[in-house]
Amino acid sequence: MSKRVRLYEGKAKILYEGPEPGTLVQHFKDDATAFNAEKHEVFEGKGVLNHRISEYIFQRLGEIGIPTHFIKSLNMREQLVREAEIIPIEFVVRNVAAGSLVKRLGLNEGDALPRPLVEFYYKDDALGDPMISEDHIAVFGWAGPQEMDEIVAMSLRINDFMTGLFQGVGIRLVDFKIEFGRIWDGETQRIVLADEISPDSCRLWDIASGEKLDKDRFRQNLGGMIDAYQDVARRLGLLSDATPEKGDGPKLVK
Repeated sequence: MSKRVRLYEGKAKILYEGPEPGTLVQHFKDDATAFNAEKHEVFEGKGVLNHRISEYIFQRLGEIGIPTHFIKSLNMREQLVREAEIIPIEFVVRNVAAGSLVKRLGLNEGDALPRPLVEFYYKDDALGDPMISEDHIAVFGWAGPQEMDEIVAMSLRINDFMTGLFQGVGIRLVDFKIEFGRIWDGETQRIVLADEISPDSCRLWDIASGEKLDKDRFRQNLGGMIDAYQDVARRLGLLSDATPEKGDGPKLVK
């Protein structure tokens, strides 16, 4: 068996060379990081849960016409994806005041925003992923004006769909981070949704209790992060209600 070629390793995922040209294998790790990796722990089963939740959301988004890099699931923690030229910007869509928005503007956590807010952050761990403006993006050529129009419109459409999806299972979509990339289809270049959408990249609160069901449980030392991720997967119909034996990990369903 030939050894897989590792192309990139991030804080939560590894990218391997795919079986066909133009493809990659995206592997979900069990690592959890916060504060630009200053805080780091490993939680058994986290990668499996994030893979399944992200797979489900990407499939549902594909059904409503959102182009994505996702091709298919390969196993419990790996996906086959299209290779894309990643745009070096994190797009954050906010519906509710939380996180850095509260700190920057002195808002009360939990206040609903008048409308969804889209923010841009330059992807650079060494710089702490600084917040940037559309003018920065234009000046430095990270994305063109038409690309930005398309991405912002797509981000808001994703937000609209996901808000309804989570509301239907009793979860409030507070905010989320997404990334986009460019792929070629013959002579045509397309923008596609890339990376992942999971409790690692979303803030998800129980509508009734306000309980946090996302990585803030790790950031804020609340404990129970894996239980919260399992709750999200269970509500989405991705995790069986059967209690697993100790050490077996989460029991995902197709």
